[in-house]
Amino acid sequence: MSGRIPEDFIDAVLARTDIVEVIGARVPLRRSGRELVGRCPFHEEKTPSFTVSPQKQFYHCFGCGAHGTVIGFLMAIDRLDFREAIAELAQHAGMALPRETPQPHESGASPAELYEVLAAASAFYRTQLRHHPSAAGAVEYLKQRGLDGRTAARFHLGFAPDGWDGLSQALGGRYGSDVLRHAGLLAGDDGGRGYDRFRGRVMFPIEDRRGRVLGFGGRILGQGEPKYLNSPETAVFHKGRELYGLPNVLTQARNPHTLLVVEGYMDVVMLAQHGIDNAAAVLGTALTAEQLRSAFRITPRLVLCFDGDNAGRRAAERAVDNALPELASGRDLRVLFLPEDEDPDSLVRRIGKEAFLEFTEQAVPVSQHLVDRLVGGTNLATDEGRAQLVELAKPLIEKLPPGTYRELIIEKISRLVGRAGWSVVPSACAPTRIPRIAGQRPSPVWRAVLLLAHYPNLVQQIGDLTPLAQIHPDGLDLLLRLLAALRELRQPRLDLLLEHWRDSADGAALSSILAHAEALPDEPAQAQRELQEILERLLSHAAQARRLNTLVRAVPPSQLDADQRAEVLALLNRRGGGQT
Repeated sequence: MSGRIPEDFIDAVLARTDIVEVIGARVPLRRSGRELVGRCPFHEEKTPSFTVSPQKQFYHCFGCGAHGTVIGFLMAIDRLDFREAIAELAQHAGMALPRETPQPHESGASPAELYEVLAAASAFYRTQLRHHPSAAGAVEYLKQRGLDGRTAARFHLGFAPDGWDGLSQALGGRYGSDVLRHAGLLAGDDGGRGYDRFRGRVMFPIEDRRGRVLGFGGRILGQGEPKYLNSPETAVFHKGRELYGLPNVLTQARNPHTLLVVEGYMDVVMLAQHGIDNAAAVLGTALTAEQLRSAFRITPRLVLCFDGDNAGRRAAERAVDNALPELASGRDLRVLFLPEDEDPDSLVRRIGKEAFLEFTEQAVPVSQHLVDRLVGGTNLATDEGRAQLVELAKPLIEKLPPGTYRELIIEKISRLVGRAGWSVVPSACAPTRIPRIAGQRPSPVWRAVLLLAHYPNLVQQIGDLTPLAQIHPDGLDLLLRLLAALRELRQPRLDLLLEHWRDSADGAALSSILAHAEALPDEPAQAQRELQEILERLLSHAAQARRLNTLVRAVPPSQLDADQRAEVLALLNRRGGGQT
């Protein structure tokens, strides 16, 4: 379960939320039998293929495969993280979100107070850039960097005068020094008045997807250290969670095809000035898993831009390692190394928009980058080198989530070492196999999983399935865990199950099954009959396998009598007939 919100609270929010009401406020829906249909908000379509089920509290698009709970819908449509989606649903349901355990940097100041004072600080800095007597140096610096006034205004750039109390004098009377300190705007001893944290700097406000100011980055004018200074961690600002420039990206395109992830504020600003509005920047740290999740909520295709020097390549390795757990099927991550001594800011100014965009097409898929990186340190002409490649690959492959992407990486490495696919990784690393390829008939167990997921009340009709261990059909482990999970829920519901399995390997496997446009029975009674037939057939096959095992182990084959030999042949023929 994602976040630090109690599971009971999440269940209560879902119980008070109607998915039809939430989605219907965004997507025109009309009733079609038990469900409602409309045009999918996640892809362009003329014929409605987007369905919402009031009974299952679940949505599914038969066109693009998008599906999930009301929480997942809000996360996808509004680019919210898990906690933000829960908070919005809780507010709509009249429920107060439980407070997280306070962190050392947190205080009694509410998020609303912090957002308000940070917005006021941003307005103060913008005013200083236009009117302060010493702002000429900041204006000249921006001009030297090639930045025009329109772009500076679009990104709300400002100026912090080189004084100790300019901001505190302007805002302290309205908000008080405690709130300013808790917003990260004052530094110094907590017991005293403190002093302005940002002084003599060009100010870059860091905003979230909604455009709310969370903190600041300040670039010093002239000599001094640090060259860039960020806000400290606060109740609303977490450096490893945010990306600079996302509001600009989403203003220009709700569903950008690609997001360029760069390293500096000026990279984002200068690319935007040249008409490249799909860039966001990390905040002076290595790219984190939280930043990757935030980026992937905007688009499935990311290009990570790094300097071409040794430091850039080391940063790329850290970023790729952090990215591996986030590489679910359908996500496209690429790596781009810039020419040495260039960054996106300088490169786009030198070669222009079209040439820069053409250059980004040279970005290498992360799978290829990963393999090249591993191969670069080994000699594949020797057995020792191939063995070394396998050992280097194991910890990286273990980070990848189950699914097609991990299987492709394993296949690439298997071909290089000349060994069968799964042998390059430990059994604990073997993926939960995805149920089928489009056009193939699903296996009975995967079909049973699908029926149970859509009709979870059927769990009450299912008895002991442990005899199936005799034949261990494909997907049995997932089916048994699904049964256990449904029995533990206070109410067996698909939306509750998906949220309890969020960000887990079982959740990813179930999500893959649900994504297939598989025909389902219209009535629970039909689903019950089909599920019962599947399980009876499987249990019968297991009983036959157990009987066959008993016969062949009881006595040597040469000592079987005529009836026993006939029975063995019959059982072998039935098994060969594919009764699984």
